[in-house]
Amino acid sequence: MLPAARLALPPRLARRPPFSWRWGAARPLGTGRARRRSEALAGEALAGAPLDTAAKEYSPKVRQLVRDIAGLTLLEVADLNALLKETLKIPDVGVMPAGAAAHLPAQAAPQEEEEAVPMKKEKTHFSVRLTELKATDKVKLIKEVKNFVPGINLVQAKKLVESLPQEIKANVSKEEAEKIKTALEAAGGTVVLE
Repeated sequence: MLPAARLALPPRLARRPPFSWRWGAARPLGTGRARRRSEALAGEALAGAPLDTAAKEYSPKVRQLVRDIAGLTLLEVADLNALLKETLKIPDVGVMPAGAAAHLPAQAAPQEEEEAVPMKKEKTHFSVRLTELKATDKVKLIKEVKNFVPGINLVQAKKLVESLPQEIKANVSKEEAEKIKTALEAAGGTVVLE
């Protein structure tokens, strides 16, 4: 044990207040004159901002026009619309929903040809399903299944192979499905593409 005298701080350090920002440490953010000034300016800016809650005053001419248009029948509104487009030279453009714009190039082909020759939709995504296995090639098949199913170990691959039929991979392209099928059939399994 050290003597008590050696544990005591020198008198120069014993009198010093605790270490704070005044003694050289970094100041906390958001303090000081700049913050107080920005808060004051923000308060002034908000106080002078106009609010849009006041009702707008319309001229009597505009009010009379609104009353007249509101009193028209549907056919009269359609005539008014056509006359305004003609007078103001506004092109006649149909209203198109946002989703329909994406399908516009596909609709450019004539519809008569589509009706004459209905095209079969070719399947683009397949599910690879392992249905049977040869008992002699079980170990090879387990290793191949482990290679094609992401994130499983050999024990999980063994359980998957032993509990047939099982889906090995879903929503794969035709090329990848064919690749998986040939590899699994070479390893001793029977594969079906769905």
